[in-house]
Amino acid sequence: MRMSLDMKGRTFWFDTSKPKDISIPLEAGENNPSAWYQDAPRIAPVRDGDFIGQVSQGNSTNFNNIFFNPHAHGTHTECVGHITRNFHSVNQHLKEYFFWARLMTLCPQASGPDHVITKAQIAEHTCSPGTRAVVIRTLPNGREKLTKNYSHTNWPYLSEEAAIYLRECGIEHLLIDLPSVDKEKDQGKLLAHKAFWDYPHAPRYHSTITELIYVPDDIEDGEYLLNLQVAPFENDASPSRPVLLKPEI
Repeated sequence: MRMSLDMKGRTFWFDTSKPKDISIPLEAGENNPSAWYQDAPRIAPVRDGDFIGQVSQGNSTNFNNIFFNPHAHGTHTECVGHITRNFHSVNQHLKEYFFWARLMTLCPQASGPDHVITKAQIAEHTCSPGTRAVVIRTLPNGREKLTKNYSHTNWPYLSEEAAIYLRECGIEHLLIDLPSVDKEKDQGKLLAHKAFWDYPHAPRYHSTITELIYVPDDIEDGEYLLNLQVAPFENDASPSRPVLLKPEI
């Protein structure tokens, strides 16, 4: 199926039969990616006396409970409610789901014991007018990202200046293949989160950060239509499925 959208004063066509899913599926066990010192997610049949919610155990249906943390166990989208005293739900604040996006591949630069994505690196990738989302794929980009335990690894992160730059460029939705845009152990400073959301000065409630994506190497850098699919959880963050559609030339 093909669909067209009028954007930036032009009509773009997209083949919806060729979506590029950049989410990481959630599965039970240690092969699932994890962060923030959490145990692996669990998926298990409901048990109530002699009842076991599993067809292979004689029940008519499979009936599972799922135990996971959206921030720690896979692709998730969060709003400013992640860092506010008052409750804010990503389900209430994210009301649009299609955005013009720029995919860029960056190699975080060494800075002492850390590796940092800088403003200068992002500025090398021109975002055309109307771009509202940026998708960052970091190098190296091995498939171990699909199963990695990130706890205590001091993963790369986004500099405060880079986050400010994205905000000032009008980017409303930031997607990255790391557990956080911030340093793992930063004494709660959360500089990149606060800078991107302009918190607490003028919070951008409609803006989101999506973390723990995975962008395969065969998806080229460039411009895409982003479909940001978010499960309707009333929570600061929710499991999500960002999908890229390449415009036809």
